[in-house]
Amino acid sequence: MNRFELFVEPDALSDIQSAADWYDSQLPGLGSHFQAQAIAQISSLKSNCLTYAVRYKKVRCMIIKKFPYLVHFVVNERRKTVEVFAVFHTSRNPRIWLKRRRTKK
Repeated sequence: MNRFELFVEPDALSDIQSAADWYDSQLPGLGSHFQAQAIAQISSLKSNCLTYAVRYKKVRCMIIKKFPYLVHFVVNERRKTVEVFAVFHTSRNPRIWLKRRRTKK
């Protein structure tokens, strides 16, 4: 089984925390459930990242089960790495992460 090294950018962690905070404001405890689900699924990318199709350019997306959020990530097969850089609600324009990446360069 191929194992990839996982990197989660601070912006993606912030996305998860913001969503968790919003869910907790709607129903106490729901944010913790969202956070646990997101982290578990992101962790699973170490062994199954290639099962997700490329959606645009080199970016792959994984939906968080039971929540309308997509994890955006890129895979470097040569280096055996997965980089998670955004976790957005499905109603948002997924290319919003382009602005983030441009400002970091």
